[in-house]
Amino acid sequence: MRHCFYNETVGFFYNNSRKELTTYWRTKDVLVVALGLTVSVIVLLTNLLVITAIVINRRFHYPIYYLLGNLAAADLFAGVAYMFLMFHTGPRTAELSLRTWFIRQSLLDTSLTASVVNLLAIAVERHQTVFTMQLHSKMSNQRVTVLILCIWVTALLLGLIPSYGWHCLCALDTCSSMAPLYSRSYLTFWAISNLVIFLIMVVVYTHIFVYVKRKMTRMSKHTSFHPRYRETMISLVKTVTIILSAFVICWTPGQVVLLLDGLGCRSCNVLAVEKYVLLLAEANSLINAVVYSCRDTEMRSTFRRILCLPCARSSTYAPTALQPSAADRGALAHNGHFTVDSSI
Repeated sequence: MRHCFYNETVGFFYNNSRKELTTYWRTKDVLVVALGLTVSVIVLLTNLLVITAIVINRRFHYPIYYLLGNLAAADLFAGVAYMFLMFHTGPRTAELSLRTWFIRQSLLDTSLTASVVNLLAIAVERHQTVFTMQLHSKMSNQRVTVLILCIWVTALLLGLIPSYGWHCLCALDTCSSMAPLYSRSYLTFWAISNLVIFLIMVVVYTHIFVYVKRKMTRMSKHTSFHPRYRETMISLVKTVTIILSAFVICWTPGQVVLLLDGLGCRSCNVLAVEKYVLLLAEANSLINAVVYSCRDTEMRSTFRRILCLPCARSSTYAPTALQPSAADRGALAHNGHFTVDSSI
């Protein structure tokens, strides 16, 4: 019969995993918390701005923008989770109960998983619209709602599983180094799951990239090639490149470190970099708002309206964004969508 350690302290498990647990504030701890809180506040403000823009601008009431709003909500949640971590880290970690420690970790896991799965949903939606030459996805509001619910159910399941059994409180020899109350098998599962999602995203966006390049090559040979279509295709290629680059830079290091820890790599000093790779993954929640929103002209106009910047005009919404002229509509029917939306 296995003996479980439900009544032990957090310090007991940290000692078991040989993870340092300080009792005083070091310079490194202060810098990490200061930087983490700064990133969290920026993430909260930027994603709150995105959600507000989508709510108040009726031109954004389409499936892609609902997914974008959900991504912003997931990243907003990630900012809250990371801020909660910053207020319960360093010397404060030793004072946490096991329940509070699990809440701290579950918030992070749930929010980051929701963000990643939502990025995958956006990639699939963009693939569908680009290859079917649609201005917007034909997905109904009901289907979008179901998809969003599925994203959060998946994130909650992955985030709460350790709290409800997939931990090492009854098997100390399986405890992770980075998360001393988590089982290494869970970290391996979580890292592989995210890497699989990442791989699918790479395949989807690479397919979009290749298709756009071929389309531009074919259409450039015709004198009737619409210039705005070319501009939008180029914008789409740039956006795809930025998306993949940001995702690789922000997520790959953390997933690799988690996988190494989950596989029990003894020679890998994962604890030396864990705080930095987590901060890098959190930074992706800020980059998401910039890439998916600020490259959209209509979204930028809405931001100016919300922030009441001097450069904002009395009429902020450009009617050409979703209401092309007669000539443009002809090009749209022949070439596919070239509006601001297609560059997301």
